[in-house]
Amino acid sequence: MTTKPTHQQHADPKDKLMEDLHLVMADAEALLRATVHQAGAEAANARERIQARLETVKARLGDAESAVSERAQQAAQDTDQYVHDHPWKAIGISACVGAIVGLLIARR
Repeated sequence: MTTKPTHQQHADPKDKLMEDLHLVMADAEALLRATVHQAGAEAANARERIQARLETVKARLGDAESAVSERAQQAAQDTDQYVHDHPWKAIGISACVGAIVGLLIARR
């Protein structure tokens, strides 16, 4: 029986990390909601601290996602500009990389 590869099997490691962080935050929020009826000042203080930290992590995660996206777009634009400015260099570099990859694959 064959199985089809899922999207997660081919996901970018950065995307997978971000997805995992979102899941951890969702689980922590669910845990906070589940323990809301726990009695005691200590439990209430712990929930407040965790909630404050979750809000901070959410904000930082959003900022990090934006920064990564902007850097990726800038890198793509820079690469495109370089290829347009130096097409023969880009072709030569691509040919060398392709030859190296081909040799490595052939050795297996």
